[in-house]
Amino acid sequence: MMTHDTTPRMITARARLSLSRPKSDDPASTLRRFRIVAYTGVPIHVRFWDLPLVIDLEKLDIPSQTIPIRFNHDGNTGIGHTERIAIEDGQLIAEGVVSRATAEAQEFVASAENGFPWQASVGTTADKFRVINENTTVTVNGQEFSGPFYLVEQATLREISVVDLGADSNSDVMLTAHAGPSFLAGGDVMSDATPTPQDHGNDPQVQDQTPVQVPEIQAQAIEPQAVEPARYQEDLERFKAIRAIFGQRTDLAEKAIREKWSLEQCQIEALRAERPRGPAILATSEPPTTTGLLECAVLMAARYPDLEKTFDEGTLQAAERRYKGRLGLQELIIEAALANGYRGRATRVDSDILRTAFQPQIAAGFSTVDIGGILSSVANKFLLQGFFSVERTWRNICAVRNVRDFKAVKSYRLIGRDQYELVGPGGELKHGTLGEEAFENRADTYGLMLTIDRRDIINDDLGAITTIPRKLGRGSGLAINDVFWKTFMNNASFFTAGRKNYAAGTDTVLSIDGLTKAEQMFLDMKDADGNPIGINPEILLVPSSLSALASQIMKSTELRITASNTTYGVSNPHAGKFRVEMSRYLANTNYTGNSTKAWYLLANPNDLPVIEVAFLNGQESPTIETAEADFAVLGIRMRGYHDFGVALLDPKGGVKMKGEA
Repeated sequence: MMTHDTTPRMITARARLSLSRPKSDDPASTLRRFRIVAYTGVPIHVRFWDLPLVIDLEKLDIPSQTIPIRFNHDGNTGIGHTERIAIEDGQLIAEGVVSRATAEAQEFVASAENGFPWQASVGTTADKFRVINENTTVTVNGQEFSGPFYLVEQATLREISVVDLGADSNSDVMLTAHAGPSFLAGGDVMSDATPTPQDHGNDPQVQDQTPVQVPEIQAQAIEPQAVEPARYQEDLERFKAIRAIFGQRTDLAEKAIREKWSLEQCQIEALRAERPRGPAILATSEPPTTTGLLECAVLMAARYPDLEKTFDEGTLQAAERRYKGRLGLQELIIEAALANGYRGRATRVDSDILRTAFQPQIAAGFSTVDIGGILSSVANKFLLQGFFSVERTWRNICAVRNVRDFKAVKSYRLIGRDQYELVGPGGELKHGTLGEEAFENRADTYGLMLTIDRRDIINDDLGAITTIPRKLGRGSGLAINDVFWKTFMNNASFFTAGRKNYAAGTDTVLSIDGLTKAEQMFLDMKDADGNPIGINPEILLVPSSLSALASQIMKSTELRITASNTTYGVSNPHAGKFRVEMSRYLANTNYTGNSTKAWYLLANPNDLPVIEVAFLNGQESPTIETAEADFAVLGIRMRGYHDFGVALLDPKGGVKMKGEA
């Protein structure tokens, strides 16, 4: 069992007291005498201690046989002094005389003669103690006692007081935590000085030589109800909670009781005690648990890059100092629950801890932590990694539109009767037209929900809140690709020979000649008035099977064009002219209109887009949210969703070449 030195604390315990007149055959003495059984060696309940105490009398330090007998622990008043202090049969015995010429001494004697049941209270320090655990039996003071209780192995006797329990219940059992002069619960100072017994004359109150015996009060364990019931019970429950938090770490439990730690601090220290120790870092103060601190610690543990761009230096240092890059999922939830007012034992996540982490208790003094916000913020960072990990060619060939709701919105053809006309002398402007052809688009919601279950939490799997968001982000990226390319490739009625934006035949194979033909088709397109559209193509969109060839054509300045591999020093008229974009979806057989040979020449989507993607409120990336699972599931749920819509727009924004006959 572990022992722990402590700051001396005053312990006072009720005992029995006897008072008698001087014996008639002892004329030299006229003083009243007393005999006190100050302590019988049994467990006693002491205020501010969660378990009973047993003082080992064999190790009790009695610095002097003459110590003051005070009145209600008041260092300025007293009734006498001891002449003999001894340990007899496992009990602390004190004998002495009523030697003080004070009003308190007179009151004590007069009241005793009237039968008032004075009690005695012994004051000692607790210099060294240890916990006797449950189901453990030890022998002390000649008696066997079973734990749990505190065994005070070193104590110093300081004084004995005569007390009036009826007048001051706090003086029966009390404890102070001051190393110097000790302060009683009522605020009186208990001086460490030992007064010298005073000379005295005959007690004017003593005329009768008949022995007077004060009724004896048997030493007993004081029940909590005898000492400020509400406050005692509160202290008792608090210390029980502290011992439950630390379990077998009795050294930490003793330190927590001695230094008056809060339950929140106890729970945090218990978690730290279980965590492997890293290099010692000097810290002058412990920063409060905040949403930003926990988010930083989680990202640090997940090895997220460029944290210095997100958090200030103070937060980064505090997160490293406290968690050392090892904050797990379970500890994160417990830390949030403690900051949000959880006051039970918190060593493993249960439904109560999870609920408090997500639903802070409303109480004064709590600075709540938004665990849902932390998980969502962390998850969104890893969600974006997943979202951007899939193909994003769609973003390079489309126009983007911001919509405010899920209603259908209209886009009008950009190529129409929109040419400025001469303004006459009167300054009147002629009305233009938006055109007859309008294109509709609308945003819809796409989403998915995944669950971090109890096993992930208990296993402290921080990867759960990094892997799952990546999956949700990837799922969103796949969804937008799927919707986009299904819309784009189902274009049999969009790219047609009648619109002069489609061609088939052997001369449409991707080559110098094929590009020349496609470019000529694009440049020859006219608006509704028969005028040139005035826009040049910029994008060469190809399937994966044509990617290498397209890049070669765009980068080569001379080409081998004969079967004999004769190289002609001719210039490539299309070198660097178009930006090559490749999509593997164009040749995928799951999509209508797929082809390994077809290719497209498109305008810049900012000038004349053939396709548009609408995002609700301009949110181009998906959103992830976290929440406590419902009653049927013990865990955390993450849902990712994305609001977007896709629609084909102006067929004059590009041409399609079949690439074969």
